[in-house]
Amino acid sequence: MNTKLRLIILNFLQFGVWGAYLTSMGSYLGSVGLGPKIGLFYAMQGIVSIFMPAIMGIIADRWVPAQRLLGLCHLLAGAFLAAAGFYGMQAGSEVDFTRLFTLYSLSVTFYMPTIALSNSVAYSILVDHGYDTIKDFPPIRTFGTIGFICAMLFVDFSGFQHNYTQFFVSAVLGVLLFIYSFTLPNCPVSKEGEKKSLSDALGLKAFSLFKNKKMAIFFVFSMLLGVSLQITNGYANPFITSFKDIPEYANTWGANHANALISLSQISETLCILLIPFFLRKFGIKKVMLMSMFAWVLRFGFFGVGNPGSGVFLFILSMIVYGIAFDFFNVSGSLFVDRETDKSLRSSAQGVFMMMTNGFGATIGMLAAQEIVNHFVYSQTDALAQIKGWETSWYIFSGYAVVVAVLFMFIFKYKHHPEDLQNIRY
Repeated sequence: MNTKLRLIILNFLQFGVWGAYLTSMGSYLGSVGLGPKIGLFYAMQGIVSIFMPAIMGIIADRWVPAQRLLGLCHLLAGAFLAAAGFYGMQAGSEVDFTRLFTLYSLSVTFYMPTIALSNSVAYSILVDHGYDTIKDFPPIRTFGTIGFICAMLFVDFSGFQHNYTQFFVSAVLGVLLFIYSFTLPNCPVSKEGEKKSLSDALGLKAFSLFKNKKMAIFFVFSMLLGVSLQITNGYANPFITSFKDIPEYANTWGANHANALISLSQISETLCILLIPFFLRKFGIKKVMLMSMFAWVLRFGFFGVGNPGSGVFLFILSMIVYGIAFDFFNVSGSLFVDRETDKSLRSSAQGVFMMMTNGFGATIGMLAAQEIVNHFVYSQTDALAQIKGWETSWYIFSGYAVVVAVLFMFIFKYKHHPEDLQNIRY
C-alpha cells in the first residue's frame, strides 16, 4: 500500500476516535444528571496532557517502537472507554459520577499522548521513505480532521450523541487503530547517542525562557487564550440541544442535530489552515494572533445571540469563525516560538507552548466554565430560564476573550518583517 495512503488511514482513525465523543459527551452527561460535572470531564484532558505525552515520548524513544506504543495506548484507551459505555448502559439514568469519571479519566490518560505519538510515527515513516515532512505531512494530517468530522456525523445521524453508545463507537475505532498500527513500518527506538533525561523530555529546561520578558508575556497569554479552547467542545452540544425543551424550537433541525451543526467548525478549521500563509505574510504574527483572539469573541458571542430557528445563521457564523479562532493562534504561536528560541530549545519550547495552552489553560478554562454554567444554567429548572442562563454564560466567555485580546494588543510587542515569512508552507 502507498506510504501516504497508509498514513492517511492512520490520521483518519486517530482523530475519528476523538470525534466520536468529544463534542457530544457533554450532551450525554447532561442527560444522566451529570451536567454540573461536564467541566471536570473535559478538564481531565488538559490535566493528563501536561505530563502523559512526555512520559510516553520517553518510552517510545528508549524501549517500545512508537507505532506499537501508539497501538497499545489506543487499545487501553478503547478498553476503558468501552467499560465506561458498558457501565452507562447498565446504570441507565442512575449513573454514578465517580465510577464513570474514573473509567473516562483512565481512557483519556492513554488517548491524549497518542496525538503526539501519531505525529512522531508519521514523521518517522515519511523521512524513512524519502518524503519532505513540511510539504507532505499537512495534507495527510487534514484527513485527521475529516475523520473527526465523519465520526461526529455518524454519531449524530445514528442517534448516539445523547447516550453512552458514542463511547462504543470510539472504542471500536480505537481497537481498529490498535490492529492497524501493528501493520505500519517500524519506528526504531534509539540505541545510540545521548538519551534524554526526564527533565529534558518534560521540557523543563525550556522554562528558562520565562527569564526573557517577551517570551514570558507570550507564554502567559498562551495560557490565557488556552482557557477558551475546550469550552465549546464541552458545552456547545448540550446548549444547542437544550432548545428542544422549548416548543418553538423542538422540531428544528439544529436542535435535533447539534453534532452535525458543530461539525461545520471542523470544516472551517480545515479550510482556514489554507489561509494562514497569506495572512501571516500580509499582516504578521501579532495581528494574526489578534485575529484569533477576536474570533473567540465572535465564537462565543454568536452563540449568545443565536438560536436553532430564525437565528440559526448566527450559530453557523460561530462555526465559521472557529477556524480562525483555533488555527490562527496555534499556528502563528507555534511559528513565533520557533523563531524566537534557540535551536537547542525549540522542541522543548514547543512543548511548553502546548502545555500552557492545552494543559494549564484548557484545564483552568473548563473548571471556570463549569462554575459559570452551573451558576447560570444548571441551577435553573425552567427551560426558558436555562436558555437565558446559557446566553449569560456565552456573554461572559465572550467578554473574557475581549479582555484578553485588548491586553494582548497593548502588552505584547512584536514587529512584523514580511521578508522573514516569504517561504511559509503548510
